[in-house]
Amino acid sequence: MTIRTILVDDEPLAIQGLELRLQAHEDVEIIAKCQNGREAISAIKTHKPDLVFLDIQMPGFDGFSVVQGLMDVEPPLFVFVTAYSDHAIRAFEAQATDYLMKPVEETRLADTLDRVRQRLSERQSAGEAEKLKEVLAEHAPEAAAEMADGGSDSVNASRFEKMINIKDQGQIFRVDVDTIERIDAAGDYMVIYTGDRNLILRETMKDLEKRLDPRRFQRIHRSTIVNLDLVKQVKPHTNGECFLVLDSGANVKVSRSYRDVVARFVH
Repeated sequence: MTIRTILVDDEPLAIQGLELRLQAHEDVEIIAKCQNGREAISAIKTHKPDLVFLDIQMPGFDGFSVVQGLMDVEPPLFVFVTAYSDHAIRAFEAQATDYLMKPVEETRLADTLDRVRQRLSERQSAGEAEKLKEVLAEHAPEAAAEMADGGSDSVNASRFEKMINIKDQGQIFRVDVDTIERIDAAGDYMVIYTGDRNLILRETMKDLEKRLDPRRFQRIHRSTIVNLDLVKQVKPHTNGECFLVLDSGANVKVSRSYRDVVARFVH
């Protein structure tokens, strides 16, 4: 798979340096280079790239303005590139795939491109599944109905996040959702428990649930979500309640109103 890429930076030397480093990655094809935000918006709408390396501080339209200017089209993946680390939080809030500091290090760039390849593969899989459904609906409606009943899980799974960016104590942590054991709510703050750390995320439980695959992450209490893949034991309790024992050894209570929901997933 070729990654059709646009480079955006108001400094020609910065573009040359990034272009030179990208030559080591044979699947990256640079299809356009832009020196300001307006050029970038036009080029992205014209060429419809897979990936854009986007400088943040540019005269006129900055990098964030470019992203906002593409709200009416299917956006590419963005990697922000800048000399200023204080833009990192806004970059991740803008759903950037990654954030690189100038001068770009080769090993860091390689890690970023691995993440890009994964994201593009997920997009392609979801797109191909949707095309298959359209063809079946036209030529084999019975098969399409069967696919809708039992084969939509893989398509739906691509809609949920694989990584969550969490700002905690002035740092940004990229958390793999597979490592999240449980989540506890405290007002508009969530406490995220992973295998090696606890992090605070400012977000409501309702919004966070939308980002996680419900086949794996289920609410078992008004203020608790659990990763069902990390449940190793169910312990009955009084009054119709029970406790789940997680891989870490933690015990979390399942309230009566959520017990039936969890029973469908835990065997």
